[in-house]
Amino acid sequence: MTTDSHSLAHAAACDDLDLTLSEAGTGRPVLVLHGGGGPATVAGIASHLSRTAHTLTPVHPGWEGTPRPDWLTGVDDLAMAYLHLLHDRGLRNVLVIGSSLGGWIAAEMAVRDTAGVISGLVMIDAVGVHIADEPITDFFALDARGVAKHSWHDPDRYYVDPAAIPADQLAIRQANMATMRVLAGEPYMHDAKLLRRLSRVHTPALLLWGESDRVVTPAYGAAYAAAFADAHLEVIPEAGHLPHIEQPEATLALIDAHAHRTDNPDAT
Repeated sequence: MTTDSHSLAHAAACDDLDLTLSEAGTGRPVLVLHGGGGPATVAGIASHLSRTAHTLTPVHPGWEGTPRPDWLTGVDDLAMAYLHLLHDRGLRNVLVIGSSLGGWIAAEMAVRDTAGVISGLVMIDAVGVHIADEPITDFFALDARGVAKHSWHDPDRYYVDPAAIPADQLAIRQANMATMRVLAGEPYMHDAKLLRRLSRVHTPALLLWGESDRVVTPAYGAAYAAAFADAHLEVIPEAGHLPHIEQPEATLALIDAHAHRTDNPDAT
């Protein structure tokens, strides 16, 4: 049986960056990167994979009350910090899984992974690139009901009335969004150079997309996948922006299959 252990790890990007990590399990290293909703949104993925792998699930600096150094102002900074974490730990054959913003971070890591420590990518309804005919919905302009309608296949099931959220939890959510504005607000939710760079990424990538996602559509996901040298898209029915929450069995089965395909224990 595996249990979560929480520790602080220092990324070599700078001495003043402490990464809050949840770790569990043994085996192939898997880095699980959350989106704007915070680490709870990917907890199910990490828990499932920890049965057969060594999962590392960081809290992005600035989320959940964690400190964010003044210099950490972009997704590229996060990508470098997590690459340094992998290098400092001496990890190889790493599977990187990212949801939404986390998928963008994963892509930015892949284009910078000159040492080849990443052997597989899973990007779940990821943002991060500009697709001319498929604009990313302005999440910051939506009210709570609008967020639910764009994010979920079944919005009535997952809608949460902000008035029902305790004040302390609401403050954390607002601080999380403030951090996301700093990291991804301008240009909005993308790196204008990323799409062109992805053709150099030969790491096998699986892009998972909820069929009902209205934040970034499946057509956006198809264009994203086509930009990689080695990627394919799987669309998950009856799911929105977080298919691993709405359709966990289907999503985890696809992740497991990709993890098996990309496992390279002889990587050096």
